[in-house]
Amino acid sequence: MKPKEVANVDYDRLNELYTQLGQSNAEDIVCRAMEELALRLTHCDKLYRDKALGDLHKSAKSLVAIADQIGMPAVSSVAGHVTICIDCENTIALAARVARLLRIGEESLAVIWDLQDITI
Repeated sequence: MKPKEVANVDYDRLNELYTQLGQSNAEDIVCRAMEELALRLTHCDKLYRDKALGDLHKSAKSLVAIADQIGMPAVSSVAGHVTICIDCENTIALAARVARLLRIGEESLAVIWDLQDITI
């Protein structure tokens, strides 16, 4: 069994960003945020495998803000759940949440990437 996540992109948030900042500035913000999100997802995976839970907590918390900024509520939610699992010292739930964070993060990045060819 291979779990599959469905990306949840807040198109209203993206439209708001483009309206507030203009096409060029919004594209720059979204591209930089996507790059940072991808780096932090990879970093979260490494931190989890290294059992660096304090650093994982910080990295997951930063993912919440980045994902909120560019309309990725599922990524934001799951990253928040990762921090809760660390706070509660629930290692079994943490393993599941980190795996889900990586899946939903990849899927959400793919959806936003595909939108680059579409005018928002």
